[in-house]
Amino acid sequence: MILDLIKKRRSVFPSTYSDKPIAKADIEKILEAANWAPSHKKTEPWRFKVLMGEKKAELGEFLSNTYIDITEKPKQIKAKKLLENPAKAGALIAICMQRDPNECVPEWEEIAATAMAVQNMWLCATELGIGSYWSSPGLINHMHEFFDLNEGERCLGFFYMGYYDAELPEVTRKPIEDKVVWMD
Repeated sequence: MILDLIKKRRSVFPSTYSDKPIAKADIEKILEAANWAPSHKKTEPWRFKVLMGEKKAELGEFLSNTYIDITEKPKQIKAKKLLENPAKAGALIAICMQRDPNECVPEWEEIAATAMAVQNMWLCATELGIGSYWSSPGLINHMHEFFDLNEGERCLGFFYMGYYDAELPEVTRKPIEDKVVWMD
């Protein structure tokens, strides 16, 4: 049942990933799930850049060095985490949004559509037993220096993925009744 899968979805952080590689076919399945997200006027604004192998390490170096360069008092622990996390991932996907050049829908709708695509990815990864995490560091504003982004395209974060051995914590939510107003 889809509700069970939704309830099972968790943020699984790179520090818990194992060295087990993720098959390209599984990544393609995850991306195909993303492609079925809804979008107003069918703009399909989601764009993805899949980083594997040495490209993950290059991204880590870029993130760490950029953080050190632009931060007045950089913290060594954060610089180290930015350097190491991409390499720990079995695969890393840059989440990008391509703005409709005609701007036929508000930008927030294209961001929301891209977020729905990521939720589809997350659910598919969960079903495959792959842990994942959406990170949106402030450094995404510098990703045009690392990626060849098209005009109107912007990076919204990174989708880290990896197999994990850790037991995931139980999560609770406040009752939906606290968040809904019924109006007859």
